[in-house]
Amino acid sequence: MSVFQRLSMIFKSKANRALDSVEDPRETLDYSYQKQLELLQKVRRGVADVATSRKRVELQIQQLEQQSDKLQNQGKAALGQGREDLAREALTRRSGLTGQIEGLREQHANLQGEEQKLTMAAQRLQAKVDAFRTRKETIKATYTAAQAQTQISEAFSGISEEMGDVGMAVQRAEDKTAQMQARAGAVDELLASGALDDVTSTGPRDDIQSELDRMASTSGVDAELEQMKLELGGGSGGSSAPQQIEGGNGSREGQ
Repeated sequence: MSVFQRLSMIFKSKANRALDSVEDPRETLDYSYQKQLELLQKVRRGVADVATSRKRVELQIQQLEQQSDKLQNQGKAALGQGREDLAREALTRRSGLTGQIEGLREQHANLQGEEQKLTMAAQRLQAKVDAFRTRKETIKATYTAAQAQTQISEAFSGISEEMGDVGMAVQRAEDKTAQMQARAGAVDELLASGALDDVTSTGPRDDIQSELDRMASTSGVDAELEQMKLELGGGSGGSSAPQQIEGGNGSREGQ
């Protein structure tokens, strides 16, 4: 197989898949039915044309028969008046009309037979068109019901394109919500641990203020620690630590 043949096959296969995806069987059935109606209409026009021709031949036969009868009467009248020559002329003309009449009658018979054939063909075609129309409507109704059932099933199963889009949107919303919740929890933990300053509680803070706050916090801890030492020393019956502290205070006062 040549490259061009392979490309042609690939193109045709893709084209067929594309056509299958956009083709609606109901539209195809309606189109076929319309074409059958057009064909039936052509057959009916053919029947009408043949019938018109047959009728025209019938009128011509009637006119020629009337002329033939007239010539026969004229021949009799001429012969009655002793004009045999006129009678012969009338009969001669009548003989020519008789030949024409026979030819027209033969045409009439052929047209009549053709008309009957076309009429029967039109009747058979009409029956086929009616049967096709009934089958077409049945197939269309079945297809519509199947299509609706498929859409309902896809909607319930969540595999349709629309439901898939909705599901993806819901999933994205849930993921974003979970991410925001996790971020808010992390910020709360950082604020509680002091790793992240709460800029909404106080004004701008610099390094000096931070150092002063740290020293104040350390001083408070030292004072609490000394108090605990005093309490422990008093409970054990005396200790040098309080005396040192008192002596230290006395020396500071003496100074």
